[in-house]
Amino acid sequence: MTDKTSNKMWGGRFAAGPDAIMEAINASIGFDKRLASQDIAGSRAHAAMLAAQGIIDTSDAEAIREGLLTVLSEIEGGSFEFSAALEDIHMNVEARLKEIVGEPAGRLHTARSRNDQVATDFKLWVRDQLDAAESALLALIRALLAQAGAGADWVMPGFTHLQTAQPVTWGHHMMAYVEMFGRDLSRIRDARVRMNESPLGAAALAGTSFPIDRDMTAQALGFDRPSANSLDAVSDRDFALEYLGAASICAMHLSRFAEELVIWSSAQFRFVTLSDRFSTGSSIMPQKKNPDAAELIRAKVGRIFGANVALMMVMKGLPLAYSKDMQEDKEQVFDAADNLMLALAAMEGMVRDMTANRAQLGAAAGSGFSTATDLADWLVRVPGLPFRDAHHITGSLVALAEKKGCDLPDLTLDEMKSAHADINEDVFSVLGVENSVNSRMSYGGTAPAQVRAQVARWKEVIG
Repeated sequence: MTDKTSNKMWGGRFAAGPDAIMEAINASIGFDKRLASQDIAGSRAHAAMLAAQGIIDTSDAEAIREGLLTVLSEIEGGSFEFSAALEDIHMNVEARLKEIVGEPAGRLHTARSRNDQVATDFKLWVRDQLDAAESALLALIRALLAQAGAGADWVMPGFTHLQTAQPVTWGHHMMAYVEMFGRDLSRIRDARVRMNESPLGAAALAGTSFPIDRDMTAQALGFDRPSANSLDAVSDRDFALEYLGAASICAMHLSRFAEELVIWSSAQFRFVTLSDRFSTGSSIMPQKKNPDAAELIRAKVGRIFGANVALMMVMKGLPLAYSKDMQEDKEQVFDAADNLMLALAAMEGMVRDMTANRAQLGAAAGSGFSTATDLADWLVRVPGLPFRDAHHITGSLVALAEKKGCDLPDLTLDEMKSAHADINEDVFSVLGVENSVNSRMSYGGTAPAQVRAQVARWKEVIG
């Protein structure tokens, strides 16, 4: 490649190249080179359409096609020399194409602008990330389903305010995250459908006078249709914002799960054991096994949230159509996508490898008077008390058990009857944690039969 010291693509409007500061602030090749394969795919589709419409000769289109394949090979092979003086991936590719094929390269930009070109490139890249996120979420959901199926009847404490609330099952807790990540999957798929319109052919902002076939290029690039308004096509970054929005919610879910894994794997809880692959030791304390992967996932959400806010701030005050501000749309999306995929992969690995400590879960399930609600429900169901009265009576029995230093099932029948005369021996049938979880047969409840039904439903849903 020849030395590129200035950008001649600008034409005759400017007598001198930008100085070093302007070049530094104006250039985007340092990050938008990640769009190389999408840029070349768009250019190949555009050149084929131009030839099919008789706008350029077939021989020129063939030379462009072969030249672009050569450029792509050089980029993928690591021999391509990117130039900041050429600003962006589009000009870098076109300049190298001209070196390879000569005059036909100059015909490639007919009936398009860098405005619709970058919008197309970026959409294609984001679409690839949506597809990658879908695959990663499916893998994570399958890992959770495996955990849920194995522990459908393992009792554990359920929490509110991080205080023991009611017994649940391990499978039920895993299925809660299946539902959360399932909604993430739905958002990803929904965003992909909405964004799958091709900006190519919108040109700078007003369309073009050339007789182009936008349906042809849209189809070639896997879009459902061309975008319907050229002004909107080049100024729209909703697709990137939707991706970041979905990524932010997904990262929040990952962070919540990571927080639970940090707590559960601690010496105080010992609910789960994380594999050595996703843990580290301490440089000074030999007994430590730190859940670093979970902690790093928990931190990734800050970067992804930040990217979402940053792009919102870039776009919020821009008039139609294109402004150079929009060059700042990519770096934060690239960073968010990298970190989301890393977090999803790490979480999927942790879930597949982790071991739930069934005995510890079961021992903790009955702590903190976790069957108090079952007692209150029994008082409503059997003696027929109003729930508020049953709640008060149960509270008095909890206070009595606290005073005695025992749990509710350890109270005697006489002690139970001291709170209400109609309590009988049958009350003890609902106070065990196993009885408690088995009784929660309402749809979506924690009963093992319900958990297994939900596991089966999700396996059918995702295939």
